Amino acid sequence: MSETKEQAILRWFEEVWNQGRRQTIDELLDPACVIHDGPTTVTGPEEFKRFFDRMRASFSKIHVTPHEQVSGGDLVCLRWSAAMQVPDTGKEIRITGMSMIRFASGRFQEAWQNWDMVGMMEQLGSIPPSELYMGSREVAQGKAAK
Repeated sequence: MSETKEQAILRWFEEVWNQGRRQTIDELLDPACVIHDGPTTVTGPEEFKRFFDRMRASFSKIHVTPHEQVSGGDLVCLRWSAAMQVPDTGKEIRITGMSMIRFASGRFQEAWQNWDMVGMMEQLGSIPPSELYMGSREVAQGKAAK
């Protein structure tokens, strides 16, 4: 029995991110797969692996939890959350995101990523809290600078 697209996207997050298994990138990404992340696009497994390697080097632990999944036709969309641990400090960063994948022949053909980079940067202390960011803990607690 072949893997469904719904099973494949769950496998992606479990094996690639939770287990750090680089081989799964080659198994699931078509060589011509285009991944859109904001204004940036990467094409194919080799370009994606550069991002993967940077993330794995930046965080000592990454664990992605899949939540709701919606699919139709050749598309699957998954809402997820992630906890990442900062090396040396052990500080845990929590973010959320959504990934939409277009499949063909059981592999990712095109993907759209939307994740909480602002929340991650704020938690790392790289940027100050912003009143324009609804997810800001400072804003939620009424402590953001005006």
